[in-house]
Amino acid sequence: MSLTLLWVFAAWVTLREGVNLLGAATVDGRIVEPSEPLLVELQRERRLTVAHLGTGSRVVDKGMRDQRARTDSLRAEFTSMAQGNVVDLAAEDSLVQRIAAVNAELDKLVAARKAIDAGKTEPSRAAQQYNTTIDAMYRMYDSVAAFDDKDIAADGRALSDMHRSREFLAREDSLLSGVFAKGGFTADDHAEFLRMSAVFHYTLTDALNQLPDEDRATFDAWLKSEPVVRLQTMEAQLIRHEPGAGPLPVSGESWRVAADATLSGMHAQVVAGGDRLFDRIVPVAIGVIVRLLLAGGLGLIAVIASIVLSITTTRQLLAQLKKLRDAAHELSDERLPGIVERIGHGEEVDVAKEAPALEFGDDEIGQVGQAFNTMQHTAVSVAAEQAELRRSIRDILLSLARRTQGLVHRQLTVLDVMERRETDPEELKELFRLDHLAIRMRRNAENLIVLSGSSPARTWRRAVPMVDVVRGALAEVEDYTRVTLMPMGEVVLVGRAVGDVIHLLAELIENAVSFSPPYTNVQVSGQLVANGYVIEIEDRGLGMKPEDLDAANERIADPPEFRISGTARLGLYVVSQLARRHDIQVVLKPSPYGGTTVVVLLPQELVELDPAPRHPEGDTRPSLPRRTSTGTTLATVARPAENVRTLTPPRPAPMSAPLHAVATPFPAPAPSPSPEPEPPAEPEQQPVTEFTPSGLPFRVPQANLAPALRDDTPTQPDFEEDDDERSPEEIRAMMGSLQSGTRLGRNEAARLMEEQPGGEA
Repeated sequence: MSLTLLWVFAAWVTLREGVNLLGAATVDGRIVEPSEPLLVELQRERRLTVAHLGTGSRVVDKGMRDQRARTDSLRAEFTSMAQGNVVDLAAEDSLVQRIAAVNAELDKLVAARKAIDAGKTEPSRAAQQYNTTIDAMYRMYDSVAAFDDKDIAADGRALSDMHRSREFLAREDSLLSGVFAKGGFTADDHAEFLRMSAVFHYTLTDALNQLPDEDRATFDAWLKSEPVVRLQTMEAQLIRHEPGAGPLPVSGESWRVAADATLSGMHAQVVAGGDRLFDRIVPVAIGVIVRLLLAGGLGLIAVIASIVLSITTTRQLLAQLKKLRDAAHELSDERLPGIVERIGHGEEVDVAKEAPALEFGDDEIGQVGQAFNTMQHTAVSVAAEQAELRRSIRDILLSLARRTQGLVHRQLTVLDVMERRETDPEELKELFRLDHLAIRMRRNAENLIVLSGSSPARTWRRAVPMVDVVRGALAEVEDYTRVTLMPMGEVVLVGRAVGDVIHLLAELIENAVSFSPPYTNVQVSGQLVANGYVIEIEDRGLGMKPEDLDAANERIADPPEFRISGTARLGLYVVSQLARRHDIQVVLKPSPYGGTTVVVLLPQELVELDPAPRHPEGDTRPSLPRRTSTGTTLATVARPAENVRTLTPPRPAPMSAPLHAVATPFPAPAPSPSPEPEPPAEPEQQPVTEFTPSGLPFRVPQANLAPALRDDTPTQPDFEEDDDERSPEEIRAMMGSLQSGTRLGRNEAARLMEEQPGGEA
């Protein structure tokens, strides 16, 4: 672009000279050349007019009519040549205005001629009319643009001054023509003659001094010619002649012959000087044209060559840059993620093979390519180290989680042993709190397992009722007493998804309880839909902003890669991983009560209808034995992989409200592992239940095991530190059973004492 601008500038400088040359040629051919003959004829008509007026005759002779005809013919030619768009484009504004002024003065000559023919104009006034027209033509010549060459322009001005000096001689001749016609000078005529003679000699001398040497020599020779010398002699005689002193010393015919010869010679010298000036202008014009061709043509060729060179060079540079860009994209979009994934899978990665050096040459781009080679080698090495580090961290998390699970399992076993020995209600209450904290610790340990990318050890072989799945999730929530459990329907969850769904629901329920005021409840409900089974968890808290809801839903639907720095949303990450494992959809939306509702959609392949009939009290497990002595129902539901035992909440007869979690909503415990589970006793052969002095029933392990679960041998997680035969879920279920039994027994004992006469409350 810079080269193009320089070429445009150089071409315009040269082109301007060519344009000026073309404009000067156009003006000379259409303005100057047609006007010069017109100027000469006007001078002749002026002399004839003044001589005619000097005689006092009102008859226009043939010579004068012929002269006017020649003048009008040249005027028509000049007018036609001076019009048109060509002259307007070539001439400057001042020249166009002065051409219009010449035409206006020529138009005035029509009226002046009529006045002359009518004898209403004096010779001096008629001469002045012609002088005004001729002066307008000379002003037109002054507006012709000068040539750019200073010497040629100066010589042209000198010739123009010489031509103007001839006009003063013609005016002098015109004045004397009237004098000779009248037969003598008047005082005014003599004074005007002296003035014209002085102006002529002054302008002639000044023009001669400005002429170049070649033109000056020809004009000097012309000044020494016989007509000029004779005219100067007669002029001197007329100057010395006093007005009214007698006849004139010079005859009119002698003056006319000498004046015509002098004017013709002077015009010939000016034309010859113009020709010589034109001969000098031609080489300059040719030089202008040559420079125009060089600057325009060769410069244009250079510009085109530069553009072609720039395009080819740019293509080469762009090809190298594209190669560098493609290599960078391949590294960032394909190789680095692939290397990280392979390292994450435990593969060995050769950095030199995965990051081969690219060849870009030795130029500046090649140096950038070498820097890129170093960068990609470093990036691949760092990616490999980071992937190995993340894998190591996952292994550490998994190891810590397994060890923590083992310790929690042993802790629950110890708590179970203590609960078996303890009969004090207050101590049992504290043991229950410890058991609940241990269960929550187990869920945190499972979070670490999920973060490490592995699966928790809890698995089930058989389907579990959905209500027990939700109860199991409530058992892992700290503030479970604020959760309201609505009827869940006669639906069971397939065994392979039970552990993960319990964990997922526990995370969501605990989140709802944690971010809502302590005086509000969290409602959990479920129902079958066309695409599976929906569980809704609704809190009455402050809710979330729309942008936070969108971010949370996006994080759950498309979980990012787990990073150590992303610890603010570990719960959502765990939920997203568990949901992705079983194709479960989890969506957060605003609640009409102001809080947040979590919708969990379990796919159809995870849920089945419960084939067992429902009891009048709403329990879906018909095989659970009843205890009618206390008015409560003690149920057990086995969790095949964990042998978790839960105690169903008491259901007083008059209550029809939804089931609340305040009654310890834990899944029923499963029996301890044994070679052969005992068959269920017939209703009429059930053992008699024994009670403590305070009214609490003695707990008989495995006495109320559901018949459907007696043949199911649960699988135990393998912990290297676990030497006890009980699982953490067994201990937790036992603790829950003890607390529920304690509460129910105390309530029943208090009621019986109030019914006895004289009893103490």
